[in-house]
Amino acid sequence: MSMTTEAETIAELIADCADIPRPEVPEVRQAAIAPPWTVDAACHAQVAELDEYV
Repeated sequence: MSMTTEAETIAELIADCADIPRPEVPEVRQAAIAPPWTVDAACHAQVAELDEYV
């Protein structure tokens, strides 16, 4: 890449851009999968007598 002159053709511009280092991209990790949600007897008992769960 030439810092003293500007590219005169598209080919020179592409060549200059190819010399620019790419930023490091961190590896994307897969999110942990949460266990399925279940309703147990204690949870059900908390709302069993309510007409509307709010």
